[in-house]
Amino acid sequence: MDFAAERARLIEHISREIKDRRVLEVMARIPREMFVPEENRHLAYEDIPLPIGLDQTISQPFIIALMTEALELTGKEKVLEIGTGSGYQAAVLAGLARRVVTVERLPRLAETARKVLDSLGYNNIKIQLSGETLGWPEGAPYEAILVTAGAPRVPSELVAQLAIGGRMVIPVGSRYLQELVKITRQKRKNKIENLGGCRFVSLIGKGAWEDE
Repeated sequence: MDFAAERARLIEHISREIKDRRVLEVMARIPREMFVPEENRHLAYEDIPLPIGLDQTISQPFIIALMTEALELTGKEKVLEIGTGSGYQAAVLAGLARRVVTVERLPRLAETARKVLDSLGYNNIKIQLSGETLGWPEGAPYEAILVTAGAPRVPSELVAQLAIGGRMVIPVGSRYLQELVKITRQKRKNKIENLGGCRFVSLIGKGAWEDE
């Protein structure tokens, strides 16, 4: 299978709605097939989410591009990602930011992601296993936070880890359907924007959903 040709076709498809050329250029360089289980690699460049095991998924490429674009990264930021999953979203962020801290609660996924990212030569990504508090407070503040799992509300624990002027993109809603929300932290009243509907696995932890 010609993965390079399929990748180019996918980027052309999502470029109809994603206008940040830097996001598109970074995604055009990343071999998404490396982050997908072997049995699904033929689907790596379809614009759909795919299972990666342990009831988790690698997100739809368009949603990944949309969330990344909304962070308005310049290359200088330290970014926090909640939910490493396959590691693909962390790779996208790493191409656009100075440093990425990504947190995963499932050790097996964290280890698999680490191996793939190491094999591709990423040296500005740090994978952490999640603790009791959502996010990674030890590294705060962050100029951007991206959450790749759905929460019942915007967690104050994560807003507190944002720098003033920092942006967070997070799915908020029920366990089955969410709205993508962008929060810009301000000194007085935070700015909140709705980016549209989406569907993610549940964000587990204090301040989010209890584990099933």
